[in-house]
This record gives sequence, structure tokens and C-alpha cells, in this order.
Amino acid sequence: AGCSSKSTRLIPDKPAIELYSTAQQALQAGNFVSAAETLEALDTRYPFGPHTVQVQLDLIYAYYKNNDTAQALANIDRFLRLNPTHKDIDYVYYMRGLTNMAADYNVFHSAFDIDRSDRDPSYADAAFGDFTSLIKRFPESQYVADAQQRAIAIKSRLANYELAAAKYYMKRQAYIAAAQRGQYIVEHFPDTQARIGALEVMVSAYEILGQEELKANAQAVLALNN
Repeated sequence: AGCSSKSTRLIPDKPAIELYSTAQQALQAGNFVSAAETLEALDTRYPFGPHTVQVQLDLIYAYYKNNDTAQALANIDRFLRLNPTHKDIDYVYYMRGLTNMAADYNVFHSAFDIDRSDRDPSYADAAFGDFTSLIKRFPESQYVADAQQRAIAIKSRLANYELAAAKYYMKRQAYIAAAQRGQYIVEHFPDTQARIGALEVMVSAYEILGQEELKANAQAVLALNN
């Protein structure tokens, strides 16, 4: 916030319409840092100007493109609070989903192709909720198709997190907890690949626990899924 305040002071003191034009040019050119700084100045200096709402929407987008997810989410929450019935509210939910996905993204995982299914899924869970809300509340929105595809990917991410937890419990010899996690995956994420690993965990855990009937049931389901 301190850096933002400092950068906005460097923006020339011009009429709102000129600053807005400058910001739009920066957005079109892909200069999102400059766009964000100019939009911040507009938002601060002209809170009731003719382009107030669009400035806030553009600022959300600029923060997202700058990967400033904290600022993007803060401005999204502010917009939803102040403009709950705005005509572009579906876009804002979509942007919140994208921003939460960006917050979940792990650069180390991407750069080195290392599986980090065990990392905190809170942002992924929030993104799934955002896209689900968009799909349910605005089924005719132009963003629904993309939101559906992203929700499917996030669902796999969440299922893999649960599977990583189940395998961790197996290593710790917490077999009841491992079986319960496996069952949770089968019940809540049946359309993901993680269900196979979950069933395998359940078979192993039930065997160690001496639960032959539960083991047989899990093996039967696993056979149908292979």
C-alpha cells in the first residue's frame, strides 16, 4: 500500500478524463503496472467521477495481470460490497475466480515440474466456489463456459490434495484416518482420477485394520474403475 501511495503521487495532476484516457492506453498496450498506477490515482482523486465504476473494474483487471492478487481480491470484495447489482457482476465473480486461481499457482511447481499436491488448497477451494457461484447465479453469462472448464481442473486439484493427505496418514500408520480420507474422495470427487488412488488407499488400510468386508467392497469398486 505504501508503494501504491508513492506511485500515485508521481502521476501528473490532470483532469479525470485525461487520466482515464492514459490508463486505457496503458491497458491496451499491456503496460499493466502503469495502468494500475494511473487507475489508482483516478480512484483516489476522483472517487465520484464519471468513470468511477469502470475505473474500479479496470483496476481489478490491472492488479490481476500484475499478479498482485492481494490488491485484486481486496478491490473485488470492495466492488461486490458497493455494487451488488451491477450489470457486470458476473465478470467480477469470474475475475475473483481467476485471481484465487492465480494465488493458488505455485511458481516452483510450474518451473520444476514438481508435484505439490500437498500445498494449502484454500485459494483453490475459494476459486472453485467463485466459479460455481458464477455458473449457478448467471447461467447465461459469457464467462460460464470457461468457468466450467476451470472448475473441473480445480476439482482435480482439490481431490489430489485429499489423496496426498490420505497417503500421508498411511505413512503415519493412521489407517482409520487414511481410509476416511479415501472414502471422502470417492464420495465428493468421483469424477476425478484421484478416486483410483483413494480406493487403493482404502484397500490397503482396510487390510491392515482387518476389515475384510470393507476391503472387499473397495476392491470391487476399484476393479470397476480400472
